[in-house]
Amino acid sequence: MSSRRTIEIVPARPRQDAAAALGVVPAPPLSLYVHLPWCMRKCPYCDFNSFEQTGEGVPEERYLDALTADLERSLPEVWGRSVRSVFIGGGTPSLFSPESIDRLLAMIRARLPLLPGAEVTMEANPGTFEAQRFRAFAQAGVTRLSVGVQSFSDQALAALGRVHDGAQARRALEVAATNFSGFNVDLMYGLPGQSLEECAHDLAEALAFEPPHLSYYHLTIEAGTAFATHPPVVADEDLAADMQALIEERAGAAGLLRYEVSAYARRARRCEHNLNYWQFGDYLGIGAGAHGKISLPDRIVREQRHRNPQRYMETALAGNALEASRVLLRDDLVFEFMLNALRLVEGVPLEMFARHTGLDPAELAPELRLARARGLLDADRETLRATELGRRFLNDLQQIFLRADSA
Repeated sequence: MSSRRTIEIVPARPRQDAAAALGVVPAPPLSLYVHLPWCMRKCPYCDFNSFEQTGEGVPEERYLDALTADLERSLPEVWGRSVRSVFIGGGTPSLFSPESIDRLLAMIRARLPLLPGAEVTMEANPGTFEAQRFRAFAQAGVTRLSVGVQSFSDQALAALGRVHDGAQARRALEVAATNFSGFNVDLMYGLPGQSLEECAHDLAEALAFEPPHLSYYHLTIEAGTAFATHPPVVADEDLAADMQALIEERAGAAGLLRYEVSAYARRARRCEHNLNYWQFGDYLGIGAGAHGKISLPDRIVREQRHRNPQRYMETALAGNALEASRVLLRDDLVFEFMLNALRLVEGVPLEMFARHTGLDPAELAPELRLARARGLLDADRETLRATELGRRFLNDLQQIFLRADSA
């Protein structure tokens, strides 16, 4: 089954042939990611850069000051470019007050030109639900709320270590549906002890809210998490495949078409921010542990901010929150482009590889032949698109493009 692969950001290594061998890279679309790292309680399956809030609460004012300093230091890297989407992720961003989110978005608008109608997404936990609070997020300028439901079953939510119950999830979605121009229901399948019927019940509850977007992730046991230390009994591969097939069929019947391995949407309601990732667009990342990818005329650079919130605030306010930065080499570019593009059900045009990496598509020839021979990649020579078999065994397909320098 498919799963996410984390790209490790390491201190810069020798550039070798990176910049010199690349053609001029035209700037692709640009997005902004803002990381708010605190949560009410760390979930046992979570390997994100998140931290439980202490009894002193979240230092909202100081953290916003740090975000402002971080963005201002980064402006020369993206000068003159417009932003197509903003994503406020975490952690649990809805722990922040509506006033802080309003200040954050006003700060961003004052420093970066957002395209008309730019998508502004914020993640929210139903455990932080208050109707007026969620409405105030919309008034502050959030256009799309991504609600981390995971399940409507109280038993499943307890097994996942979530701080909310099914009733809170339903109330949060009711408010999201009436106050935001778009919203996403975030669910998981393959949960501890979950049956196919229970998965179907979760899906039916979600579809009853007529969401324009549905994210449905397979629970995976990630290294370094509490579940890795004390693993629960989860669905085997065959049951998980049955669940995924059921989700795709019933979501499709409700008008939500699968457009990415874990994402379903009504027409014209796809997540623009995530599409930019999968199409290898650029994104500036600010906040503790945030990653970024920026294309410059002669090179493509990956950046990572300091992961610890206290360290991040100190360094950002001192003038530079970067912990690591490196130029992507040829093999990095090949693998990272395919790692993202192959997640899209419709794939991407082959010419996008040249446009967003600066490399000749002939670079891919050996891997393309192997992937097609194994039935994992579509035979269309103009499009990079996984077959149904390739989507089911996405990791195997992606690994074909993993070269020595990018390992």
